Amino acid sequence: IRCWSNIPFLTVPLSRAHGKSFAHRSELKHAKRIVVKLGSAVVTRGDECGLALGRLASIVEQVSMLQNQGREMMIVTSGAVAFGKQRLRHEILLSQSVRQALHSGQSQLKDMAIPVLEARACAAAGQSGLMALYEAMFTQYSICAAQILVTNLDFHDEQKRRNLNGTLHELLRMNIVPIINTNDAVVPPPEPNSDLQGVNVISVKDNDSLAARLAVEMKTDLLIVLSDVEGLFDSPPGSDDAKLIDIFYPGDQQSVTFGTKSRVGMGGMEAKVKAALWALQGGTSVVIANGTHPKISGHVITDIVEGKKVGTFFSEVKPAGPTVEQQAEMARAGGRTLAALQPEQRAEIIYRLADLLTDQREEILLANKKDLEEAENKGILALPLLKRLSLSTSKLNSLAIGLRQIAASSQDSVGRVLRRTRIAKALHLEQVTVPIGVLLVIFESRPDCLPQVSALAIASGNGLLLKGGKEAAHSNQILHHLTQEALSIHGVKDAVQLVNTREEVEDLCRLDKLIDLIIPRGSSQLVRNIQKAAKGIPVMGHSEGICHVYVDADASVEKVTRIIRDSKCEYPAACNALETLLIHRDLLRTPLFDQIIDMLRVEQVKIHAGPKFASYLTFSPSEVKSLRTEYGDLECCIEVVDSVQEAVEHIHKYGSSHTDVIITENEQTAEFFLQHVDSACVFWNASTRFSDGYRFGLGAEVGISTSRIHARGPVGIEGLLTTKWLLRGDNHVVSDFSEHGSMKYLHESLPLPQRNAN
Repeated sequence: IRCWSNIPFLTVPLSRAHGKSFAHRSELKHAKRIVVKLGSAVVTRGDECGLALGRLASIVEQVSMLQNQGREMMIVTSGAVAFGKQRLRHEILLSQSVRQALHSGQSQLKDMAIPVLEARACAAAGQSGLMALYEAMFTQYSICAAQILVTNLDFHDEQKRRNLNGTLHELLRMNIVPIINTNDAVVPPPEPNSDLQGVNVISVKDNDSLAARLAVEMKTDLLIVLSDVEGLFDSPPGSDDAKLIDIFYPGDQQSVTFGTKSRVGMGGMEAKVKAALWALQGGTSVVIANGTHPKISGHVITDIVEGKKVGTFFSEVKPAGPTVEQQAEMARAGGRTLAALQPEQRAEIIYRLADLLTDQREEILLANKKDLEEAENKGILALPLLKRLSLSTSKLNSLAIGLRQIAASSQDSVGRVLRRTRIAKALHLEQVTVPIGVLLVIFESRPDCLPQVSALAIASGNGLLLKGGKEAAHSNQILHHLTQEALSIHGVKDAVQLVNTREEVEDLCRLDKLIDLIIPRGSSQLVRNIQKAAKGIPVMGHSEGICHVYVDADASVEKVTRIIRDSKCEYPAACNALETLLIHRDLLRTPLFDQIIDMLRVEQVKIHAGPKFASYLTFSPSEVKSLRTEYGDLECCIEVVDSVQEAVEHIHKYGSSHTDVIITENEQTAEFFLQHVDSACVFWNASTRFSDGYRFGLGAEVGISTSRIHARGPVGIEGLLTTKWLLRGDNHVVSDFSEHGSMKYLHESLPLPQRNAN
């Protein structure tokens, strides 16, 4: 804990030998000394006369937060000219004749011509006000700021350089934020760009070059350059094919076409890139990002320091493989080729993958053994997750059987005609199934998920991005290799991609132009995080699996314990395992109730009592903390209800719309339960564990969806398809169908073509 102005704040361990820039975004959180360069477009208003106060306050708040973490923050700021222009314009208007102003009328006063103001005079008038504003804002966070004005000469004179360096170090030592600006009141006009020839030479002719020079002089870890664009694009932003460059490497300048400079300020993007590369060469990491966007400017600086994918990151280390954006584009292209194959060819790929799972069993289990040993040695996984991570011969055999089911059922999945309509004579309309596009499946501790999801994507003609947990890295690697081997028999290897880069899940969820659907497979926390992080991309799945079994007063003694045991004990970590057992009140203190309790004790299931159940007991088990709990282990809650109606109400209030079961011999009661429980899967006298794509005959599933749009319950091939409309005409135009036109709408339903019986 450090203290400043009697206010304690936490510090983070930050230390690193300067001399080499960070290789990856994830390392930026270790940056201790940071320069934030605020471009003119960030600091000034849209009319270029005055400051964007709200934006500036947000930036100060972020800088203060990082300063209070123990980092050494410096700001290179523009804005003095704009602030001075505002003040001088105001003075000019006030100095004009009051008589003239009144005579001109208010409307003409607004349009009164203002003389062109010289920039150096504006800077002289604005510097003190700009600094006073910064001081007032930083004071709110108990942070002191200090102003330093420099010119190019201060860096060329050795004594002045040493003085500047010493001043900055002393300010940082005292936990003061230096605010640096070119002294625009005396600076000479900018000269043509004739420098940037080496690490020791760069002229300070704008704040981009100043920030770069300062970053290298002060051995800064990170330089953040904020402008009015998202980062560096491969062509001018706004052009049709412009793409944001996530990571820029020295030597990539040839692949970039620069546009004009920003609306204000001295330099454009080309000047920023040259300054950034110069700083990178000097050992400082650089990120260029948007500091004006209202949705991100409030956290853009902290997001960059946290390693999130914001703006363009400059790195000297090129990754061995493609970027995730390139992988997504490869998956889309591969998916389109896959969808164009004959159904028999897609099925052949899946059959080949099924064979490889059994043929390469030893290699798969060896890789899985490495994952298990590493997880156990590190102690990073709880027992239920270790069980999910584990593969076995029987699991691989079951996987192969499921994949063959998918292959057999996929013959007419893509391109199947769902509806045919004769709109008019010789004008026929068809609705046909097509792939969704590119799927992103994020899964943890479940390597068996990879071949299942891959087979479903192949059968439905979708491109696929897979992001597995690092705890299953070895298993995922070999399973993906086998998947690509199977895809290669028809030249569509790129359709399924495994993301091995350091991409954060949150960053993947922002790729809304490349990904069409996200499917999370893992803990409820993972699903919630992805649903929160997804930006414009639909998420299919369920956040929790709070499954209920209701034992009715008319339940069969023979069925109750078997169904409850299977639902809770067969695989307690599964999302379709029993979590809450509802007992009809009439069954309390009966032999059947005793049998249920005895069975749960024998199976070592820890029981939590619901409030109502606890009220019936003298000595009850621990009372449940929440009736909305997914235990994922040998634990469950028992609660008492008075009727099937109360059971339904309880499920609606505390359930997750996943899977719910009634055990009863009363058909009328069962039908009431089946019709009224609003869950994806509702069963009568059957285990909750049947809620599974393989057990439903779907071959496998990408997950179980509790949403109400598109797909619900176990999602197989059908849930990965959408539709498009095909209209075949012969010189038809809408005007022919007007009141006095020559044609009439028929809208006749036509028979569907025969489906493949195989």
